[in-house]
Amino acid sequence: MTILATIILGVVAYLLGSIPSAVWIGRSFYGVDVRDHGSGNAGTTNVLRVLGVKAAIPVLMVDLLKGLLAVLAVYLIPEVDSSAELFSVAKIAYGLLAVIGHMYPVFAGFRGGKGVATTLGVAIAIQPLGALAALGIFVAVFAVTRYVSLGSMCAGLAFPLATIFLLHEPRLSVQLFVTFVCLLLFYTHRKNTQRLLKGVEPKTVFRKKGGN
Repeated sequence: MTILATIILGVVAYLLGSIPSAVWIGRSFYGVDVRDHGSGNAGTTNVLRVLGVKAAIPVLMVDLLKGLLAVLAVYLIPEVDSSAELFSVAKIAYGLLAVIGHMYPVFAGFRGGKGVATTLGVAIAIQPLGALAALGIFVAVFAVTRYVSLGSMCAGLAFPLATIFLLHEPRLSVQLFVTFVCLLLFYTHRKNTQRLLKGVEPKTVFRKKGGN
């Protein structure tokens, strides 16, 4: 029963991550598929650029909650031992399944976003202090440069540094997770890196746009 429940909850975590908030909100309230505009990504940044702050806020909240709730699903496993290393591994696995769901959503033709907000939700659930440190770096870099991509990559780099060297995280699974998150963010932002180096990466500004 425990093995079956673990597998079922893993599927649920992926499906939870697959909820394409950017696509559904854009289509339902603005008649726009954000994947056909801007960067083509179904994420908060592209929604902000294409549809404005009013649409971006609920997208951000939903995507963040997807990651958070996917990790918390581990507590639904019968007779779970929260002190075991396997428990930490299960939390990370469910979180990553949600991120994969966001990037390749079954409900939106497997065309999703980069998973930054969903990854943040996972990070908060797994290592909240490290996640908050990374978030602080993101806010600082974005405030100065107005580049979401640069802020995301700097936050990704800060996450393992803060978790491993400042917070002295003892769990190997979490150390590997925060390192993987860093590498994942740099990988998904590789095109942004090229544009930053060429000086053609668009800056993000907050502006309101009309909608229903």
